[in-house]
Amino acid sequence: MLPLDSILFLTRGETLGAGSLLSHLNPVNATYTGVCVPEDGLPTFLGQIRYPLGSRSAHLVYLAPRSAQESPELPLLIEHLTTQAGYWGAYHLLAEVEEHSGAFSALRQAAFSIYAWQRIWKHSGEGDETPEGNWRPANPLDSVAVGSLYQSVVPGLVQPVEALTSSRLRGLVCRRQGELLAYADLVYGPRGIWVQPFIHPTTPDAAGLLVDLLRAVPHRRGRPVYLCVRSYQAWLESALEELDLEVGPRQAVLVKHLAVTKRAVQPLRVPALENGHAEPTAPLVHVKSTKSDGPA
Repeated sequence: MLPLDSILFLTRGETLGAGSLLSHLNPVNATYTGVCVPEDGLPTFLGQIRYPLGSRSAHLVYLAPRSAQESPELPLLIEHLTTQAGYWGAYHLLAEVEEHSGAFSALRQAAFSIYAWQRIWKHSGEGDETPEGNWRPANPLDSVAVGSLYQSVVPGLVQPVEALTSSRLRGLVCRRQGELLAYADLVYGPRGIWVQPFIHPTTPDAAGLLVDLLRAVPHRRGRPVYLCVRSYQAWLESALEELDLEVGPRQAVLVKHLAVTKRAVQPLRVPALENGHAEPTAPLVHVKSTKSDGPA
């Protein structure tokens, strides 16, 4: 199996396992699996996407078996999965893959574009239940400051794809003398903990801040911590190189846009409201609509 969703894979393991199959019963997430049967007698392969309901983006989860990335018909399966993501109402379809893999070429052929690069650093050491430092769990009062930090660190082209909403404020914040210096998003799973830091580039002693962060991650219970660094924060890698961490290969973070954003040419005018006089309205008519079942 070739994983294309790093968070899901590192926190929950291979999605073909029994535990992950049970997670598909969660009504909060929609999942869809597409199967490709090549006409030339080559082995059948499949791919899966997931869509957290209410999110702006769906995500490619995996291709199986791993040899599927070399199939010339892989772009057709990707296009089929893209159609399903659009049927759900997703604005984007995301994927993460190593830059030298066959799947990278297939995704580029299917009109995916690169919007960032990332490396994932693994920390297997123990945490500290009562760490020293300025990291603490985020609360609703931090939302404005975290949003401002996110907008100053993350490029404008990335923000619509991975919007940081108040519902995602589920991590740790670091303040010094009342000023917010950093935020770390946390995702927990039975196999590991995902940490994605957002640190202002003017913050002094970033290495010490990251050491404190790894110690401050709560509820470790022996699980490894995976710290993701995106290319727009590449300066953090020099600080991480000073620590005793395992580093993975560089991955391309790709997106396929399923909707086009277009500004209105002119404002919508409602004469009845602008004149201050309500006009008689037409009677309501009940219209029966039908919806297609989406891709088979």
